[in-house]
Amino acid sequence: MELLEIIKSLSNETRLNILEWLKDPFAHFPEEELSQDTPELGVCVSDIAKKAGMSVPTVSDYLKTMSSANILIATRKGQWTYYKRNEKSIQDLATHIKDKL
Repeated sequence: MELLEIIKSLSNETRLNILEWLKDPFAHFPEEELSQDTPELGVCVSDIAKKAGMSVPTVSDYLKTMSSANILIATRKGQWTYYKRNEKSIQDLATHIKDKL
C-alpha cells in the first residue's frame, strides 16, 4: 500500500464525496441511472460527473487518480467505464491508520 498516494488521491472534497456515494450507489444516484449490474460493475463516469456537477473529463481524471491509488476499481464495458470501491484496499487503509498512525 502506497499510503501517500492514497492520501493524495483523497485530498479533494469531490473525491471524498465520490468515495462516499460509491459506498451505496442506490442511495446516491437516481434509480434510472443504475442497473442490476451496478453492484458488480459500479457506476458510470458520466453519472458520477452529473452528480458532482462537474465535467466528465475532470471527474474522469479524479477517478483515474483514485483507481491508480487502488481505492477504486475500473471496469470497461463497451464504450463506458464504471467505477466501484475497492473495499479491501479501503479496509487495509483503515487498519493501517488505526495500527500505525
